[in-house]
Amino acid sequence: MFKSYFLSRRWLLWSWPGAAIIVFGTWFQVEIDVKINDWFGGFYDVVQKALGKPGDVTLEEFFEFLLTFGKLAGTYVLVAVLLGFFTKHWVFRWRQAMNDYYMANWSVLRQIEGASQRVQEDTKRFAVIMESLGSNMLDSLMTLFAFMPILWNLSKKVSEVPVLGQVDHALVYVAILFALFGTVVLALVGIKLPGLEFNNQRVEAAYRKELVHGEDDAARAGPPVVRDLFSHVRTNYFRLFFHYMYFDVAKFSYLQFGVLVPYIALGPTVVAGAITLGVMQQIVRAFGRVEMSFQFLVRSWSTIVELISVYKRLRAFEAQIGVARMAPVMTGEAGSARS
Repeated sequence: MFKSYFLSRRWLLWSWPGAAIIVFGTWFQVEIDVKINDWFGGFYDVVQKALGKPGDVTLEEFFEFLLTFGKLAGTYVLVAVLLGFFTKHWVFRWRQAMNDYYMANWSVLRQIEGASQRVQEDTKRFAVIMESLGSNMLDSLMTLFAFMPILWNLSKKVSEVPVLGQVDHALVYVAILFALFGTVVLALVGIKLPGLEFNNQRVEAAYRKELVHGEDDAARAGPPVVRDLFSHVRTNYFRLFFHYMYFDVAKFSYLQFGVLVPYIALGPTVVAGAITLGVMQQIVRAFGRVEMSFQFLVRSWSTIVELISVYKRLRAFEAQIGVARMAPVMTGEAGSARS
């Protein structure tokens, strides 16, 4: 899965330089997001000033702020589109490297049950998941590094928070504790999902294999056999639906409550009138970015479960190559011993 792309001379100009371009592009997007966060502070201060003292802000000043945002947003969109386009090409070449490696060993792998599915579908799913999950993880790390110092400094303006009381840089600790709480809870709630996803791919592969044989052999894929195989698919899916149901209850309840957390933390400071509307917006937005970065595992758990399933299947697939390569060696050693 990794050596075929990152340790191959053929893909050397794509794998590592491409990864560097993706990292730089993601960093550039985050830097624009930081500037947008600063913009929100200035803009809402202007709005507060205009509403508090009519005539103090001219229409030209108001639209100038909007134009500044338009430039930042336009740059962000352009970079996001180009980076997304490049990332898709980069990940597809990763899939191609995996595909070429497996096909080079097809004489060994073709005997494995569901080999065609793993080469075609699992490599496709691996590429799609890595495109979305990898990009999101990189974005979360970059966002955390960029917004943590901002939230740290803005927290100086917050005198105290509920429960914790007067704590320096309290908002940073609130974001960390709330994200850690959600990660632990959802990891425990969804602990059965990886195994179920793996088993789901196994029963689907068995059902698909029988149908494929039935296309060429009239004696295969008879009603009783198909009915039995599909009953396993049905049973596993119903178990998945049940476990995802209570997992989703926990996940969405946590995320919805998370919207209120920064406002709850800012409650005493807002009531005391210690900050302006612009500063409050900066704090809420920075808090959201830091919190979301820490919540990467929470928000991506379902995708991570699917990736674990695909990884386990491809890892077992690749293990057969090693076994097959060792077989001739072992046979030769046995022959020498008999001699």
